[in-house]
Amino acid sequence: MTIAEPPTRPARPAGGVVGTSVPRVDARAKVTGAARYVDDLTAPGALFGRTVRAAIPHGVLRSIRLDPAFDWAGVTVVTASDIPGRNCILQDTDDQPALVPEGGRVRHVAEPVALVAAETRARAAVAADHVLVDIEPRPAVLTVEEALTGAVEVHDGGNVLHELRLERGEVDAAFAAADVVVEGTYRTGPAEHVYLEPQGVLAWWDEGDRLVHVAGSMQCPYFVHRALAALLDLDGRAVDVRQATTGGGFGGKEEYPSVVAAHAALLARKAGRPVKLVYERGEDLAASTKRHPSVIRHRLAATSDGRLLAVDADVILDAGAYVTLSPVVLLRSVLHVAGPYRFPNVRVRGRAVATNHPPSGAFRGFGVPQAIFAAERQVAKMCRALGADPLAFRRANALRPGDTTITGAVLDESAGLFEVLDALEHQLSLAPPSAPSTGPRSAVTAHRGRGFAVAFHGAGFSGNGEAFIQPEATVDLAPDGSFRVLTSLVEMGQGARTVLAQVAADALGVDLALVDVPEPSTLVVPNTGPTVASRTTLIGGAVVAAASRRVRAALGAWAHDHGLSVDDVAAVARARASIAPALSCTEGYTPPADAVWDQATLTGDAYPTYAWSATAVDVAIDDDTSEVRVERCVQVIDAGRAINPQAVAGQVHGGTLQALGWALWERVPRSRGAVVSPSLSTMVVATAADAPEIESVVVEVPYRGGPSGAKGIGELPMDGPAAAAANAVEDALGVVTDELPLLPEVVHRLRGGRP
Repeated sequence: MTIAEPPTRPARPAGGVVGTSVPRVDARAKVTGAARYVDDLTAPGALFGRTVRAAIPHGVLRSIRLDPAFDWAGVTVVTASDIPGRNCILQDTDDQPALVPEGGRVRHVAEPVALVAAETRARAAVAADHVLVDIEPRPAVLTVEEALTGAVEVHDGGNVLHELRLERGEVDAAFAAADVVVEGTYRTGPAEHVYLEPQGVLAWWDEGDRLVHVAGSMQCPYFVHRALAALLDLDGRAVDVRQATTGGGFGGKEEYPSVVAAHAALLARKAGRPVKLVYERGEDLAASTKRHPSVIRHRLAATSDGRLLAVDADVILDAGAYVTLSPVVLLRSVLHVAGPYRFPNVRVRGRAVATNHPPSGAFRGFGVPQAIFAAERQVAKMCRALGADPLAFRRANALRPGDTTITGAVLDESAGLFEVLDALEHQLSLAPPSAPSTGPRSAVTAHRGRGFAVAFHGAGFSGNGEAFIQPEATVDLAPDGSFRVLTSLVEMGQGARTVLAQVAADALGVDLALVDVPEPSTLVVPNTGPTVASRTTLIGGAVVAAASRRVRAALGAWAHDHGLSVDDVAAVARARASIAPALSCTEGYTPPADAVWDQATLTGDAYPTYAWSATAVDVAIDDDTSEVRVERCVQVIDAGRAINPQAVAGQVHGGTLQALGWALWERVPRSRGAVVSPSLSTMVVATAADAPEIESVVVEVPYRGGPSGAKGIGELPMDGPAAAAANAVEDALGVVTDELPLLPEVVHRLRGGRP
């Protein structure tokens, strides 16, 4: 990977660790094997859990019986009748049952209907096979088009689970007056997270059945906490959710661990023993959430001299069988589907519809990659229709400081699209690195093309989300004079613990070695909100910095009262810790004072700030095989301020490769609502061997509301590369590339089957 410097960079203040690539605080434990992932955790007398699933996409559960020919000694069986509280996986809605009761509806093939636990994994698997499930089949709905007809009802509330509308200006009049109108329908399929470590938890109870503990691989401990309290009919103080070392998430461990934790806790409660429930990879691929498949119909209107007049878009997401996170994913799509451009006239409709697939969920980008794919394919078509230079056209219509977004918010600062476009053009003017690229090697018979995309990504939760969560973080002084940062934000490989430690160390004015960011337990840490939505650095960093400044101020006041110099904060901390009561400060997040959002009309400040990107992808397509080779990929992002430049580079590299995989190589094949061949040996996933040399450029356009000017960039690198790759294939072949993934067989079909 090439880490390229932008043409200009703001000066950094002297001293401190913010802005430096310090080693990861969790690195040693991980590379030496000392880190304990959930399957490394043990407990005396622990059993192994297994889930019994429906195996058909739609029906009514008539009965659950235990095979009388099987020896059930030592096997614990749980059904819906064993649930002490509400039979639901509580998220923003309660429509998804933890276990389908007899007489209840089965809505997808991976629907849990019963649980078993036994002394060994092998015996649990055999026992699960002897749970006899009788399901009366019903017709299945497997496409959004079928769902919208309403001929078969998937969800009790109707097949449209959530709908949004946004409209400003005179859209129809603008299209009537336009010189050029382009339109298209854009389709994307499901995508698999392929986190390093499958879903898993260990659950156990103390004090009889009055206190439940769950340790697991997760992104959002308080999501699991809330779901368990409702399911088990417990006060929140009787639920302890602990994050184990987590091997990747990418959104796939946002809401889904609540399901695994619920099942393990129910088994442990009935068995009276700890239960470990860790999915095998095939089960994880078959049952866990995927990126929402999408169908987006999009129209653009422009003048003959290249000025955008109006956008009209209809966003449809396949939510699967239950609501889960679809409303917030849909909101993201709707808010980003116009792209980072000025539009005086806007109409966007969004719908999340129910099908008999397993529920869709969060995946890096949260609905934005689907939206940007449609928006940037449209811009590429408009450039072709006008004969316009693709970068010049984007520059002419790009949002800039002082402009108004489609929700009516004024961009008053940190709108860095022009800076990233400048850096992209500068990087493209340089010779590319001499490194192997991906795909076919037949240079003589290949068609070549270049594609561009620009993107923006709202940092933090949409609308009033942060005000609703009211995130908090605590910084306290330990007895040894060190500092502990308590937050529910988790480390899942992205470097969060390191970045938050850097922010705290700078705000405290101490050496990084004196700051500890432990893995969270809900009995100890406040609710800082989930580790999602590009909010860890922006929101989490802001509250950690605020709490750290309060601790430093308290130390300064104490030092002044005791006649000590506050120049050496660490020395003051050691002195106070040795003789004074514990010092602990908690701070919450305060949204910008002038931020106003109306959810009913989707107007106002949708996000506190945006991060911006520009991407260029060069491809070569093999004439014989239609394989797409990435010959060059340049990704420029505006991070606001790079707290840890190497961590930012890792996020850019990883997100870019994920996006290219989604665009060109990866597919989740499904038939009758089930994943076909759920195995990594048959499901193609981008690996290091497929990675081109990614030239990442970090531009810093600081945001005053972020710690040291930082913004959230974890998802931004996922947004643009797929569209850029599709535009490059169109540039190379002259075919319409309005669907993803562009596998060789798809490219071959788009070429009319011609070599």
